[in-house]
Amino acid sequence: MTILGVALLALCTLVGVFLGDLLGILLNVKANVGGVGLAMMLLIAARVWMVRRGRLSHATQLGVEFWATMYIPIVVAMAAQQNVVAAVSGGPIVIIAAVGTVLLCFAATALLGRIGGRSAKISAEVEHGGAVISGDTDEAPYPTTVRR
Repeated sequence: MTILGVALLALCTLVGVFLGDLLGILLNVKANVGGVGLAMMLLIAARVWMVRRGRLSHATQLGVEFWATMYIPIVVAMAAQQNVVAAVSGGPIVIIAAVGTVLLCFAATALLGRIGGRSAKISAEVEHGGAVISGDTDEAPYPTTVRR
C-alpha cells in the first residue's frame, strides 16, 4: 500500500531531520546538515531490512519505491532554495570543493566500473542486434517463413 510507504518515509524523514539538526549542532553550524540525505539513506536501509525479513508486501514495496524515486526532485527543490550567490561570494573554496567533488565522483565511477567490469565476451545475439541497429546487415533477424 502506498500509504504504508508514506508512513515509512515520514518516519525516516523525522529521524533524518533530527540527525541532521544534531549534526549541525555538533559541527557548530546553524543549519540542518544532510537531513534529507540521511532520511533517504534510512529509507533505503529500512526497505532492504524489511524485504530481507519478509515484512514488506509487494504493494508496500511499490509505495516505498515511489518515494525513493522522488529523491532527486526533492534534492533539486531543496538546492533551489540555497543562496548560491552568497556561497560563491564566500571565496574560491566553494569552487574548489565543487570541482573536487565532481572529479572524485568521476574517479569513483571509473574505479567501480573497473572493479565490477563484465567479461569482454559478447554474445552472438548482442553482436547481431548491434549490427541490425547500425544497419550493417541485410539479414532478416527472424525466419521469413511463417508457420500456420
